[in-house]
This record gives sequence, structure tokens and C-alpha cells, in this order.
Amino acid sequence: MLKLLKIEWLKLKNYRTFWILTSLYMLSIVGINFIVFKIQESIFEEKQSKGVAELLIGNRPYSFPTVWQMTAFVSSFLLFLPGLLMIIFITNEFSYKTHRQNIIDGWSRKDFISVKILLAFLLAILSTIAVTSTAVGFGLQLNNPFSFEKFEYIGYSLIEAFSYNLVAILIAILVRRGGLAIGIYFIYAVVLEDVVKLIMNRYLDNTGRFLPLQTTDELIPVPLFQNIQRRIMEPPNYPLLLAFAGVYILLYLFFINRKFLRSDL
Repeated sequence: MLKLLKIEWLKLKNYRTFWILTSLYMLSIVGINFIVFKIQESIFEEKQSKGVAELLIGNRPYSFPTVWQMTAFVSSFLLFLPGLLMIIFITNEFSYKTHRQNIIDGWSRKDFISVKILLAFLLAILSTIAVTSTAVGFGLQLNNPFSFEKFEYIGYSLIEAFSYNLVAILIAILVRRGGLAIGIYFIYAVVLEDVVKLIMNRYLDNTGRFLPLQTTDELIPVPLFQNIQRRIMEPPNYPLLLAFAGVYILLYLFFINRKFLRSDL
């Protein structure tokens, strides 16, 4: 597998789109959190001057230990970017027939798709490292002592990122055309599932939380107005959500492998 990764690296290292999108994603994680950080600090100071900051907001979102959850939550809005990168990379393989060339050169179909899945996992790890570094950076700016409490949200962020990347691979394998696959992925991940979730939550007793991507999104709820949330909202059922997330990941892997191994090259 290490040899296959080295070959993938040879494809990527001079691929300008890869570096542009990866750099944009890393900078966007810092940028979006910086914007939210400034807004939240302004709100906190305003409420604090009125004596209601702790009552309404709870702990400052970007102080320890809440910063782990807050950074993971805010950064999750950018997870379509590494998924977009996976789609471009895989559909280019089909467009330029390099997947056929790899197999002619001695790769098995299993080798080809396995290394793409591994690449998706490595991108998820890179995303998680960026989220962790950003959380530490913002958390250290405030006065609360460093803490690993709530660090489990970083683990949930890894699961969420991997899930988004696998959905991107599945769509790329099914569609094989870059523009169409990007459109389907964007509509589903950013728009369609949220609409279906709202309908299911309204008419099917809050079952929208168990949709494929929503399941991992639910692992990281917004850490704002915590004191009010405790009174009016049911806390996430993490064992159940993790079980659903694990099942979906296994299903993604099954259908990705099944589709590629059985399709014409």
C-alpha cells in the first residue's frame, strides 16, 4: 500500500488544483473561525456588560474546553472542499483513462480503489489536524487554562470529514463526469439533505437526524446558548449516532468497492 501511495503522490505533487484547493481549505478553516471568534467575542462583551453573558451564552465559545467543539462545528461548514477535491481527482482518472493505465501496469482494481479510500482518510486526518491547530490557537488567546475536556469533538470531526469524503468518492465512481459529480455532491451535501431533514423532523418525529451526512453533523452540535439548550433541547444520543455513522461508513465502503470492481473500465 505504501508503494501505491507513493504513486498517488507522484500524481498529486505537480497537480496545481490539488495545492490550490488544499491551501484554500486550510486558510478557510482559520478564516471562518476568526470571523466567528470576533463576532462571538463582541456579543459576549456586550452581554457581559448587561450582566447576562453567562446566563444566556454559557462558557465563551472559543475558550477551553468549549473551543474544541466550537472550532469543529464552525469548520464543518467547509467539509465540502476536500470532498470536491476527491471528486476532481477521481473523475480526472476516468477522463484521462489513467485508471486503465494503472491496471495495465499491474494494479488490481482493488488496489486502485483502496488507495483512493486511503487518500480520503488521509485528507480527513489533515482536516482534523487543521481543526485541532486552529482550536489551540484561538483557545490560548483567552484566559481559561488549557484543557483536553471535550477533546472528543475532534474525534467526531475526523469521522465527519471521512464520511463526507466517502460520499464524494461514491458519487464520483457512480457518475464519472467531473462537472456533473460536483453538482450532485454540492446539491446533496449542502442543500438537499438539509431540506429532507427538515421535512422528516416535522412529519416523522425528528428522524432527520439519522440521514447519512446529518448523522455525523449531529455529533457536533452548536455550542452556543448552552444554558438555554439544556432546558429546551434533547441532548444528542452519541452511542446511537456513532452506531449509525459507523454503519453508513461501512455502506459507503461496500458500494464504492462493489461499483468499481464490477463496472466496465
